[in-house]
Order: sequence, then structure tokens, then C-alpha cells
Amino acid sequence: MDGRATSASGAVLTRRRFFESLAAYGGVSLAMAGMDALGYGFASAQAAPPPLEGGGKGVKVVVLGAGLAGLTAAYELTKHGYEVQVLEARDFAGGRCQTARKGFRHVDLLGNDQTCQFDEGLYINHGPWRIPYHHRSTLHYTKLLGVPLESFVNDNDAAYVYFEKGEGPLKGKPVRKGEIAADARGHAAELMAKVASKGGLDGAFTTQDRDLFVAYMVNEGRLSPTDLAYTGTDGRGFDVHPGAGVSPGPGKPSTPRSMADVLHSGAWRTLTSVAGYEQQRTMLQPIGGMDQLAKAFERKVADKISYSCVVETIGQDAKGVKIGYRDAAGKKAEVVADYCICTIPLSVLRNVDLQASKPFKAAMEGVAYAPVNKIGLQMKRRFWEEDHFIYGGHIYNDMPGIGTISLPSTGWQSQKGVLLGYYSFGGEAARISAKSPAERAAFAVAGGQKVFPEYADSYENAFSFCWHLAEHNLGGWAEWGEEGRKTAYPVLCEPDGRLYLAGEHLSYLGGWQAGAIESAWQQIAKLHARVRAA
Repeated sequence: MDGRATSASGAVLTRRRFFESLAAYGGVSLAMAGMDALGYGFASAQAAPPPLEGGGKGVKVVVLGAGLAGLTAAYELTKHGYEVQVLEARDFAGGRCQTARKGFRHVDLLGNDQTCQFDEGLYINHGPWRIPYHHRSTLHYTKLLGVPLESFVNDNDAAYVYFEKGEGPLKGKPVRKGEIAADARGHAAELMAKVASKGGLDGAFTTQDRDLFVAYMVNEGRLSPTDLAYTGTDGRGFDVHPGAGVSPGPGKPSTPRSMADVLHSGAWRTLTSVAGYEQQRTMLQPIGGMDQLAKAFERKVADKISYSCVVETIGQDAKGVKIGYRDAAGKKAEVVADYCICTIPLSVLRNVDLQASKPFKAAMEGVAYAPVNKIGLQMKRRFWEEDHFIYGGHIYNDMPGIGTISLPSTGWQSQKGVLLGYYSFGGEAARISAKSPAERAAFAVAGGQKVFPEYADSYENAFSFCWHLAEHNLGGWAEWGEEGRKTAYPVLCEPDGRLYLAGEHLSYLGGWQAGAIESAWQQIAKLHARVRAA
């Protein structure tokens, strides 16, 4: 071994390549933020529903599914004079927009029957749990329907990162994310500043550019302006906190870790965790649970919804549509309408007797659905606040099946709390979902115990949810591949006869509530244009 670092591809990781990688990470996030600020960004495409001028009086639309796409369609169409009937397979509205609180019951496809036992006032959003600031369609309805919001702490420098697969003294040790951030950025800035100051980047900079770049690196990395050295910063914390008198007085600043320790730990990977378009350091959530949005919609269109109605057949001809279903009593019934907006996930719709063209049916096979698990753990005391002084945010880790531990952004300094014990996807989600609810809880507690010594003693009860084992979802969200987006997706975005599809699966905001809402907006606009042209 020659001791030189290598990239994932095996190439020698030179300083230049390392600098380019850092620039790539920072450049992308800065470019996206800048473009969004200037109005050229990647924000949610629509901020308000289509106007539907002229109304749709005398036209009947049957909506399949009372998730956010179906509720949006029903609300807007009803508002503009359409006759609307909604068929919902569950006994409540909301689709994936669910919140588990005391008394909430779920039976999965393996027969696991759970009733949430959380204390009154405690809950877990086992479906959608956060709203980006730029999802203007979702925020349109939270404001319009009077759903109050609060901050969701999506990133917290006080929270821990915990990596077992790294090397060096940080392996298997909870470390504050802020410390990792300060040290990684400080050491990187020191390297870059020293190279630049000695002319190593003269090919890219004028003398003035170089001096400004060095000044920026000094500011970014909290470097000494005299020798460009990184020796730590008060932003990473104190070993002895400053206080009154002469003891502790000024306190004792914490000692930075070496660049080698940070790199070999793997913990630096968390520093890109909120750099993406869909994630920000602070986000939003409805006060009292995400299902408050669904409930607000439901209050507006409750008289249009028929619950516990499982669709079995979807037929159509040149004159209209006919939907066959089984009602809450298990009896067969049918609805006849002029048009149908179907928001049933494709993973479920594929099992329905559907009258549609061959290309349309073939396109429905072009997307897979993600296995997704979540578990809420009720703790009898908020040890993460009381003992570790962490208020919200995530515990990033590399424990298989745990994924993310998330601390609640509500109820601060109260006695009890419910935290997200794991958030897993793909093969790991499938593996964990095969366990019983009690085994899932034990698995989650064992994982959290590695980070917090108070975990097991504080644990009281749990509620777990596996979206791929939910009968009316069969997956957390649609996962389109490149070929599917190119060939199948455009087909499904257009109506097949009198059938229109809507949902997060027909958007590029997959898995997000905004995707469902904006898909519904787009489809009702197409339907309305057709009605007005007839």
C-alpha cells in the first residue's frame, strides 16, 4: 500500500480531485439555492389550482381514492359545480397522509394487528412528515383550510452521528454533527487556503481573486489569518462551557479532531444530508400531526365520500364510466359517472379489472414501488433533551435497517415523547417487515441503545408501519427508472378514454404530498378543458 487515498472507483484521490469533489458538493447546493432565490429554481411548479372557468354543472365525476390527490380533485371539482362521488377503500380519508395516535388501528398483510397505545397528545407521522418551503401547492391548502404549521427541525448540529463501519477513534462513537462539520470544513479550508496562497491555483485566479478566495476560506474554516491554520472554533462546542465567575469563567474550547480521523470515520458523509432540493435545515409540519391536512380536506367534502368501498372493476365506453366495488358490508355495488379520476396507487390498480387500452395497461407495469418502514417509539422521558440537550433533528447512522432516528420537533421540554426509531427502505425494509411488531420494536430499541444509553430504560411502547404491507398501498411511493419515465410515464399522464390517473406517482415530486396535489390539479384541468370543449 502506498498510503494514497482512493475514490470509490479506485482512482487515486489527489488533492486536486478532492478539491473538485468539495466544490461539486458545495457548488450544487449553492447553485440550487441561488437559482431558487432568483426565481429560476426547482421549486414546486404550481402555487394555486387551475381556475376551471365556466364550471362543470351537470357533469358527474367519480374519484377513486380519498388520499390527497383524490381529496384535492373532489374539493376543486365540487367547488366548480361538478357532481362528485369519492370511493375510499379505508374507513378514513387521507391515503398515505396518516398519523398514528392513541386508538389508531392497522392490520397489515401478514396479519399483524396493532392498535396504537401512545399517551394522549403523542403521535407519529408514519406517512408524510415534513413539508419543504417551496412546496407551494401543499402550503396553499394548509393556509386555505386553516391548518396551523410549526417548524420541523430537519438538521441539528447538536444531534449525533454514529458510524460503526468507519475506522479510527470515532468508530462506534456518537459524535455531535456540528463537531464533524466544523472539523471537516476547517481542515478542508486550511488545505485550500494554503494551496491558493502559495500560487497553487494561480491558473484559475487573478491575484485579486486569490486574495479574496483566501479571505473566504479563512472565514469559512475559521482559520488563523496569519498562518492559515485550523485549530478549532467555538462553533464546534466547548469541553468546559463558559459561565459565571472565574470557574468556569471563559470555559475550555473543545479540541478539534484531525482530518484523518474525520475522513476515516465516514461521518463526513452526513454533511451532504440537507444539500438536496427536497431537504432544508428547517422545514414545516402541521401542529398535531400531518393528518390534520387530510382532516381539513375531509371536512369540506365528507358528504361526497363513501368509505370502506374497495374497487374491483373499472369499465368505460364512449358515454361514461362504470365502477364496480364492494361496500363496507361486503355487498357488490356500482357507480356510473361521466368521467373517472383514479388515484389508486399503480401497485394496487394493477390488480383491478380495468378496461383500458393495451398501451395504457402496459405502461402501468413500468414502475416499481418502494418498500418503506417507520416505527414510533414512546419514551417515558425526553432523555435526548434532558441529558444530551438535543432539540429535534436526526441521528444519522450506518446501522442496517435503522436508517434514521429522528427526534420530535414538538412538545419540547414536556415529560414524554415519541421519536422515530427507524426509517428504512428497500431490502432492509423488507427484512425488518418480516418481524412481528414486538420484534421490530426490540430491533429499533437495540439500535438506539448504541447511541443513547438511556434508550432501553426509557422505552414504553411502539407502533410500526410497513407501507409495502399496507393492503391499499403496496409500497411507500412510486420509484420510476429512466426508461419508465421516458416511455410509460407520459402515457399514464394522459387520459385513457374517460379515465384520468392522478397521484404522487404521476409527478416528479414522488413520495411528496405536493406531487399528489399538483398531479390532481393537472388532471382536473385537462378534464375541465374537455368538458368545456364538448
